[in-house]
This record gives sequence, structure tokens and C-alpha cells, in this order.
Amino acid sequence: MTQYTIIRPKQLRTTVKLPASKSISNRALIIYALSDCCILPENLSDCDDTEVIIRALRENPQTIDIGAAGTAMRFMTAYLAATDSGEHILTGTERMKHRPIRILVDALRRLGADIEYVGEEGFPPLRIRGRKLEGGELEIEGNVSSQYISALLMIGPVLSKGLTLRLQGEIISRPYIDLTLWTMHEFSAAAEWASIDSIEVKPQPYRPRPYYIENDWSAASYWYEMVALSADKDVEVRLEGLMDGSKQGDSSVRYIFSLLGVKTVFASRKPGKPTTVTLKKNGHCVPRLEYDFVNSPDLAQTFVVTCCAMGVPFHFTGLQTLKIKETDRIHALKKELLKLGYELQDKDGCELSWDGKTSHLSPLVSHISIDTYDDHRMALAFTPLSMQQPIVVNNPQVVTKSYPQFWDDLRQAGFEVVKN
Repeated sequence: MTQYTIIRPKQLRTTVKLPASKSISNRALIIYALSDCCILPENLSDCDDTEVIIRALRENPQTIDIGAAGTAMRFMTAYLAATDSGEHILTGTERMKHRPIRILVDALRRLGADIEYVGEEGFPPLRIRGRKLEGGELEIEGNVSSQYISALLMIGPVLSKGLTLRLQGEIISRPYIDLTLWTMHEFSAAAEWASIDSIEVKPQPYRPRPYYIENDWSAASYWYEMVALSADKDVEVRLEGLMDGSKQGDSSVRYIFSLLGVKTVFASRKPGKPTTVTLKKNGHCVPRLEYDFVNSPDLAQTFVVTCCAMGVPFHFTGLQTLKIKETDRIHALKKELLKLGYELQDKDGCELSWDGKTSHLSPLVSHISIDTYDDHRMALAFTPLSMQQPIVVNNPQVVTKSYPQFWDDLRQAGFEVVKN
């Protein structure tokens, strides 16, 4: 097993060029393929999740192994089902074979898709025989993964009757749905919210165009965490390539971290233009944090770890999708933070809270070893704890799923990253 020991620099003053947005890259690639565009989007993410989509679209193998890329599994399922691209087996890691996909498969079957389960019913691998689909009206639960909804929306313009999607019950991760619609609009799709719970996509083909991908607000969250946990009041981190007014749901990170003492300063406010964002201390921190992460679940790990390390009690809701991610993130957070003396309470797998008290274990035990559970966000969210004490990260290579150059960026910032 590979391990990295992370030791903070004496002072943190650095400039980081963040990776491109994985969420936008993956959406733009599917739309690129559906539009028969011959020009790849610029500044594509180089993370594993995006690379598997690029490889699948370029090589079109009979068996497509998307590894641990959940987004790729959902998006490629819809893409292959709705295009005349032949017969494929879509598979992934052992964990992927236990991540549910029945809701998406059932929805595509109602549109006429030819999809079979190769192994366990309701889970990958899938055998997909692609063909042109008519489309029409669909109902789907709104509290399922937004990736199912986005996968269906993106094929809407190539369906002969378009697509009307009616979302039942609570709608979670709405910003990710809005990001999908926004990216579709960038390629001239006619797709809009028809009502508070209904989306209409007209059968109007995508138009190919050159396209530039903005950088990733999710990746920015770990640098915010480092600033929040720094004892240096003059700490300063500059993040390149972010946009003010971004459609990325995780851009909300700047508002939440303002409650934990981090100020965000934009070098430019030009709409749609990437700029440099500077992070500094603002000198203020709430005594307790309550937040509903239903619209930005990928930020939850960052804020759970940050609040514990800062001694800020919290109550977080909207976490129902965390149990079906790369790992059961609720379980992983509780187990790893207990090593540091923080005992979390969860409720029905949808809420996490901490009362601000540590157990008999000291939160400053030296060289705590953090397991990452094949989950990139576990490695990324726990590494900033090195601002307070040296941290050992097990299987650190998992960061390639979303932020391949993370360890290089840390070294550039003055951190010691020592392979054990």
C-alpha cells in the first residue's frame, strides 16, 4: 500500500492553477458527441472520469470499462442507448457493480431503449444495443442522483419527439441539473424548466461550436479548507481560472467558507471570463454551522472535516446521496474522524452532526493514518488537516479521479509530500 506523509509549510503563500471542471467537461463531451462536432472542447479536465469518456468516444470498443467513474457510467448509458452506435457492454470496478442504476435503465427502457443487465439485476454491467429513440414524456423521482436526470436531459435534443421530464417529490442537487441545462444551451439546445418540477427539451439538434471549459470550484474547496485551518492570519492562496457567477453548484463553497473565516477576492468580475481568486482570512467564524447540502453534496466531506478541526459544532442535512458514492461516505467520515477523537452522529444516512466535544482520544495524535476507501474526496478533504499536524494518507493515488495534479500543487506550495 502506498502512503504519503503530508507536512505543512512554515507559511502558505501560493498560486494554484486549478484543474478544469470535471462536471462541465463530462457534460460537454457527451454533447460534443451528440452534435457530431469534430472539435473537442478546450481545457478539458485530465482527471480519470473525463479520460474514460474521451477514450470510449474515440475508440468505441465493444466492452467499455469506465472504472470507478460514476458520472461516466450514467452519461454513457444514456448516450449509447440513444445513438446508433452498435452493441456494447458497459462495466466498471467492483464498487461500480454495486452502485444502483435501475432508475436510469427503467427510464430509458420506457423510451424504447434496449438494455440488459449482465450480472445482478439493477446494477452494472449493462449490455446496451444502441438505436434511435422517439422520446416523449417521462416521470422520474426527483430525489435520485441528479446524474440520472442529466443523462436523460442531454439525449433529449436527439430524440425525434424530444423529452418532457416530470420530477416527482423532492428535487435534490438542482444546481447540477441547472448546470446540465446551461451546458446544453451553450450548444443551442432548447431545454427549459416548464414548471417547478417539469423540464421540456425540444427535438432541436445541438449545434457544434468551439467551447472552453472553466476551472473547478470543487477542487478549490480544499484550498479554502487549508486557509481556514491555517494558524497564520496572513495566509494567502491565489486560485487561477475560476469564474464569478459560475453555474457550478460547488461555487457555493465561497459563501459557506465565509462563515468559517475565509474571504474571497475576485481579480475581475467580467461575466463568463476566468479570473484569479485570492483567499485570505476574514477574522470571523460562526460558533456553530448548520447547512443543507442537498444542492452540493460533494462539498460535505470538506466541511465535516473542516468544522471538526476548527472545533465548530455542526448539523448538516441533505446527505442522502453520500451512501451511494465511490464509497459510503457517511460511514467513512465517521470512522476516520473517530481516529482523531471526533465522534459524529448520523440520522437515517441523511444527516451528520457533531456536538463540538472530542472523545478520550486526542485530536492531536501524531501521524494519524487516513484510509481513503478508493474515494478521491476522502483523500482531498482530509489532507488539509496537515495544516494542524502531519497526516498520513493511504492510497493517495485516488485523487486522479478528479484532481490529478493535487500532490504536485501541494509540493509547489511548500508542503512536504513524502512517500512512505
